[in-house]
Amino acid sequence: MTSITLSELAAQIQQTIRLNFDTPQWIRAEISELRENPGGHCYLELIEKDSESDALLAKIKTTIWASTYRMLKPYFESSTGQVLRSGINVLVAVTVEFHGVYGFSLNVRDIDPTFTIGEMAARRLKIIRQLESDGIVDMNKQLPLSQVPQRLAIISSATAAGYGDFCDQLKNNPAHFTFYIKLFPAVMQGDQAEATIIAALEKIYDNLEMFDAVIIIRGGGATTDLACFDSYELALNCAQFPLPIIAGIGHQRDVSILDMVAHTSLKTPTAVAEFLISKMHTADDYVNSVVSDIGFLVRNNIETESRFIIQTQLQIKQTLRSWVLKKKHLLDGQKNRLKSSVRMQLLKQNNKLSLLDKNIETHSPVFLLKHGYTITTLNGKRVTSINQIKSGDKIRTLLSNGQFDSEII
Repeated sequence: MTSITLSELAAQIQQTIRLNFDTPQWIRAEISELRENPGGHCYLELIEKDSESDALLAKIKTTIWASTYRMLKPYFESSTGQVLRSGINVLVAVTVEFHGVYGFSLNVRDIDPTFTIGEMAARRLKIIRQLESDGIVDMNKQLPLSQVPQRLAIISSATAAGYGDFCDQLKNNPAHFTFYIKLFPAVMQGDQAEATIIAALEKIYDNLEMFDAVIIIRGGGATTDLACFDSYELALNCAQFPLPIIAGIGHQRDVSILDMVAHTSLKTPTAVAEFLISKMHTADDYVNSVVSDIGFLVRNNIETESRFIIQTQLQIKQTLRSWVLKKKHLLDGQKNRLKSSVRMQLLKQNNKLSLLDKNIETHSPVFLLKHGYTITTLNGKRVTSINQIKSGDKIRTLLSNGQFDSEII
C-alpha cells in the first residue's frame, strides 16, 4: 500500500488549485463579517444564501492585504457613497489560495462598485414598492400638524452639533416664542442607528398626548453615514406613527426613504428650527389680525385676553381634530402591523417546510443509492448486521441502476 505525507497531499492540492485557478475570478457574494487589523489588512467572510429559503450555500474566508485595501476601500466608498461593511453584496476579483497550515481562502484583488450601486438601487426600489404596496407611503403626511407646534419630541444624538444648533435657534428666536422639547437619544449613523431610532419612537408612542410632533435630526456628515435612513423597518415605523414626523438629517444628496415617508422633510436641523419658528409666526400673525379687526379691544389687557382666548380656541379645535386622527391612525397602524406579522409567520413556516423537504430527500434510499451506497437484503429484508447472515444464504444487492444476487460462502 502506497502512502504520502499530509504535507505532500497539501502540496498536491495547492498545485491543483494553481493550475486550475491561475488568474483572478470575478465572484458575487455577500459580506457577512469584516474586520480590519492594526496592520491595515482586512479580513472578511464571504457567503452566499439561497434566494428563497435563505439557507447558507457557501462560506469562505477572504483577505484583502493592506497594500490593496488602502486603494480599494476609498475607491469603493467614494463611488458608491456606502461604507464597505458586512451585510452588503459585492462583485470582487479574487485569487484562490491554499496553504498547508492555514487552509483554503480567497484573496481580493479588485472590486466593482457599479455592481453594489445596482444592488443598492434595486434594494431601495424594492423597499419603496413594498411601502407603496402596504399603502402607507403617505400615511404620516396625512396627519395634521399643529398650528402652534411647541411640544416637540426630538430624536437625535445628544452630543451632535446639529442638535445643539437646533436647540440654540429655537431658544434664541427673535420673537421669543417658547418651545418645550424633550430629547430621546439615538445613534444616528452606523449599524445601531435603525434599532435605536425605532426604540426612541416606541418610547414616544407611550406618551403621545405630551407632544405635537416628532423631530428626527442629525448634523452634516459623509453620505456613507446615511444608509440607515433607507431601511424598510424604520420607514414602516415612521410612516405609521400617529404624530407628524419632521426630518432634518443633514444631507445634500438624493432624498432618503425616511424623507419620503415623513410628514415634512428639510435639509438640515437648522432648517427644521426655521420651519417651526415660521409656523409660530403664522399663528401669531393670524391672532394679531383677528385682534386688530375687533375695534373695541383697544386696551392692552383686553388685547392680551382676546389673544389668549383665540389661541385657546385654536388649540382646542386642533387638539380635538388631532385626537380623532391619531385614534384612526393608531387603528390603521395596528392593522398593518398585524398583516406584516402574519406575512412574516407564513414566510417562516414556508421556509421550514422547504428545509424539511430537502432533509427528507437527502435521507431517502433513492438518494443514498445515487451517491454510491448499496442496500443488501435477505429474503426481502434489509441486512444491517453480519449476524443476520450465514453460509449458504442467498442475498440480493441493490444499486442505483440495477441489482444482483450472491451466495454466502
